[in-house]
Amino acid sequence: MTVVAFGLPGAAAVADESDVHVSPDVAYPGSTVTVSTSACESGGYAKGQAEAGGQINLIESDNEGELAGEFTVPEDAEDGVYSITVKCPPATRVVTDFEVARQPDGAVRGGFGGAGGMSGTEIAAGSALILGAAGGLVARRRRAGAAG
Repeated sequence: MTVVAFGLPGAAAVADESDVHVSPDVAYPGSTVTVSTSACESGGYAKGQAEAGGQINLIESDNEGELAGEFTVPEDAEDGVYSITVKCPPATRVVTDFEVARQPDGAVRGGFGGAGGMSGTEIAAGSALILGAAGGLVARRRRAGAAG
């Protein structure tokens, strides 16, 4: 990760690793990645660009002095290491990396919301099970009513 201050001839500084956080460090195609930074001294916003994921708008987070934003890794992203560049006004540029890896075959996508949708086949099978259970309940009640 590198932080460069623009505007002053020859002014450059290297920030320590705590200035930019990428979570998760290794992302999968379709997953959401959060970028946060404390490298921006003023403004309350920053613009970012993920080499695999596009534009990132970083805004003030719940943590004082920290900006955060999210992006989604494209489904067609290839395995590899990609850069993220964050630009803070008036003249700070922060560059860091994150990794994209394919999920192993048979891997389960865990998590809440957006972790993966159901396929049409799964929806149809679930609907058939629910309808079958409801039909069995109706038939059972009719038999019980006819017998009594």
